[in-house]
Amino acid sequence: MLGLQYFSFNDLWSPTILALFLLIGAGYLVLVGPVSEKVSRAEPATVGQRVLFITGLIVFYLAQAGPFNLLGHVMFSFHMVSMALSYLVAPPLLMKGLPNWVWRKIVSFLPTRQLSFLAHPIVAALMFNGLFSIYHLPVVHDYVMLNFTVHRLYYIALFITSMLMWWTLLNPLPEGRQASGLSKVGFIFLNMVLLTPACGLIIFASEPLYATYSNPAIWAEAMRYCVSGDTSALLRSFGGPAFFNFLSSAKEDQQVGGIIMKFIQEGIFVSMLALVFFQWYRKEKQEDDEDDTHRPEPPVVPLNPATK
Repeated sequence: MLGLQYFSFNDLWSPTILALFLLIGAGYLVLVGPVSEKVSRAEPATVGQRVLFITGLIVFYLAQAGPFNLLGHVMFSFHMVSMALSYLVAPPLLMKGLPNWVWRKIVSFLPTRQLSFLAHPIVAALMFNGLFSIYHLPVVHDYVMLNFTVHRLYYIALFITSMLMWWTLLNPLPEGRQASGLSKVGFIFLNMVLLTPACGLIIFASEPLYATYSNPAIWAEAMRYCVSGDTSALLRSFGGPAFFNFLSSAKEDQQVGGIIMKFIQEGIFVSMLALVFFQWYRKEKQEDDEDDTHRPEPPVVPLNPATK
């Protein structure tokens, strides 16, 4: 299915990276289990937090080293699925999966005073969406896809900026600066707007933009980073990426990719918008209930016997 049968187990699952992710998962379970018991004032991770973190780890692995990574080198639409999983789905799951005491340890090791401006909502939104949009300029995208070191560094930068973007909405430290409900609503709309031009460029382009998915020779060179052996054999066997494209053309694949990215982003942020409104409403209702509880009862005025 999807041409995966033509690739080896190593190509599909990247065993070395899989082993690394398994070690990270095991290390997390040890950290929030036995280690947390020896740390003073360390609240234990809940079952829900463990499920969220492991799920986020699985999603990130599938997008960056598993089948979606390979498919993302074959079809642009799967590339966009991989990007959405890596930077819109996995980061919030990983963030919510770490207990507060772990975040306090992480923050204590960072030069937060010098770099706090990077977590400012507008700066974080501009950095992530700017890097994402620049990456999908054809000349930049094709260059990054063909240069392994630049590729890894760019993806690391995208992941860090995506975490900074999500920090505004999911700040796990109650003692930290928390954005108001109204600020979060504005931040969500800002992110939805900032990504629109890049998706629009991709969706409404009159021709295929990326040589990585339309030029067989360049595609084979880009495949070197996810397929072992001589990738020129791919050209001899399949002729190019069109062999694996079940859509009618590279242009249609490109358009579907842009639509997928926008729909996933809209779905995630609309869900976050609903959550923010719910939390905002619950907080306002709780404050109203507390006001009613602490409001003094009106004094009882005794009747004047003479008026009876």
